[in-house]
Amino acid sequence: MRPDRVDWTPPERSADSPQPPAQLRRILALFRPYRGRLAVVGLLVGASAVVSVVSPFLLRAVLDTAIPQGRTGLLALLVLGMVATGVINSVFNVLQTLISTTVGQRVMHDLRTAVYAHLQRMSLAFFTRTRTGEVQSRIANDIGGMQSTVTSTATSLVSNLTSVVATVVAMVALDWRLTVVSLLLLPLFAWISRRVGSERKKITSQRQKQLALMSSAVQESLSVSGILLGRTMGRSDSLAREFTEQSDELAGLEVRSSMAGRWRMNVIQIVLAAMPAVIYLAAGLTSAHGAPIVSIGTLVAFVTLQQALFRPAVSLLATGVDVQTSLALFQRIFEYLDLPVEIAEPAEPVHLLQVRGEVRFEQVDFGYDAQHPTGTLAGIDLTVPPGGSLAVVGETGSGKTTLSYLVPRLYDVTGGRVTIDGTDVRDLAFETLSRAVGVVSQETYLFHASVADNLRFAKPDATDAELVEAARAAQIHDHIAGLPDGYQTLVGERGYRFSGGEKQRLAIARTILRNPPVLILDEATSALDNRTERAVQQAIDALAVGRTTITIAHRLSTVRQADRIVVLDHGHIAEQGTHEELLARDGRYAALLRREAPEDEPGRVDPVLT
Repeated sequence: MRPDRVDWTPPERSADSPQPPAQLRRILALFRPYRGRLAVVGLLVGASAVVSVVSPFLLRAVLDTAIPQGRTGLLALLVLGMVATGVINSVFNVLQTLISTTVGQRVMHDLRTAVYAHLQRMSLAFFTRTRTGEVQSRIANDIGGMQSTVTSTATSLVSNLTSVVATVVAMVALDWRLTVVSLLLLPLFAWISRRVGSERKKITSQRQKQLALMSSAVQESLSVSGILLGRTMGRSDSLAREFTEQSDELAGLEVRSSMAGRWRMNVIQIVLAAMPAVIYLAAGLTSAHGAPIVSIGTLVAFVTLQQALFRPAVSLLATGVDVQTSLALFQRIFEYLDLPVEIAEPAEPVHLLQVRGEVRFEQVDFGYDAQHPTGTLAGIDLTVPPGGSLAVVGETGSGKTTLSYLVPRLYDVTGGRVTIDGTDVRDLAFETLSRAVGVVSQETYLFHASVADNLRFAKPDATDAELVEAARAAQIHDHIAGLPDGYQTLVGERGYRFSGGEKQRLAIARTILRNPPVLILDEATSALDNRTERAVQQAIDALAVGRTTITIAHRLSTVRQADRIVVLDHGHIAEQGTHEELLARDGRYAALLRREAPEDEPGRVDPVLT
């Protein structure tokens, strides 16, 4: 019995709930390996801010001193200084953009690889519960959605904050009274931007979930299998309508995200745009004895600084909104990184230099539900000697495939243990285990790559001669050689350019290259017609020579020569023995064999039953 495939969604906090400090520290920790480069960015930002506030002071000197006094030499120097500040600022901006973008892309790379590597360590159970499109969306859409945040937001935050502080200091130096008037509304603006950010964060969480649904729909319905199913079931139009509805909902969420708080932010910009007029009014109303309390040059310089302040201030408010929005994306990524690894390599793994191939099941229990640890298998005691063969048969759902998956640790036992050469498989190094156990399943998977690349997935350094030798052993070489591109032939998605028997023989050739001492054959011929089955069975027989073999059998005609046959019934061993012994008992095995006999060759009576 295999676990039902259901959609899996990790528990999530409310999208608008406050983030704990630990979450923010975790985000900042992503940038820790690049703190040296970020320090350089900080220096460039600081230098740029200092250079920026120099220009208004130069302007005041131009208006109050150089022009009124007719000092052309001083005027030329001041103008040259203003031009120089612009050039220097441009150079600094280019350098800090280059460094910050590089750091941001490295952080995204680290996140992508961390999520991918973590998912590679997840058990098979996780992938049977989770839609592939959901996984792809987390890696592509969620991490991709953080690009602007990790590449520019950090630098923008530091740059704008530094500019605001430097500009306020310069404004106070010019006139503290006008500075107070300029900053009165900033706390209100900060509160408004925080509210807007909270709204957008909530919408972003909904948008990413919708993107995941669309990714799953595309991955499932536009694959070769999905197209075949949709066409043959007449569902192409309905699938297109469903996708249209999902896309329409996503478009609505995008509009809501873009427009959330838009009017409030625009009001802020309108007020800020009107502030120079307010400053002129304030300067006029505070004149002393008919004379202004500040000079024209000071007033113009102050307004210039004020304009310079509002640009980073507005940008700072917008950055705050973006940061809150991106927290929803970080949260979704961290949820995957925090998934517990159910099957982990031991702290001190055992490495076996030579594997003889003895496999033992010692009082093995297993259940997919943690509350029912013996729900699928219970009390399994079996020994397969080195080079021996064990066949496991039984009704659908009896636990045959699950039993075989315990050997390569696709699942871990919930009771008892499985050993190879006396060592618990949970104590073995992953490298040793993958080298020791090979699996040929009924669901052959081939990559969308050449035949040679698919074969070399088992042994990347295999020579062309080794590929040919493995293909000959699997009885598929002649077919490959007859193709126009030979071993460079593209197999197509999931190998759909090849028949079922051809794909199975390619899988067998791939396993031959791996050369494992223990071989698991999971109903490898169950979906094939009789003629193709015989050809594939010959390849399997060649592969099994000298190896410890565990065969999960659907057709009992393939297991009669096994050293031992085990009949499973609802996770328990009902019978075991050789073909002849079990037939003589006339029990479950004999009943299964009688039921199958008419299926092999209609009208034929199996001679062993007569």
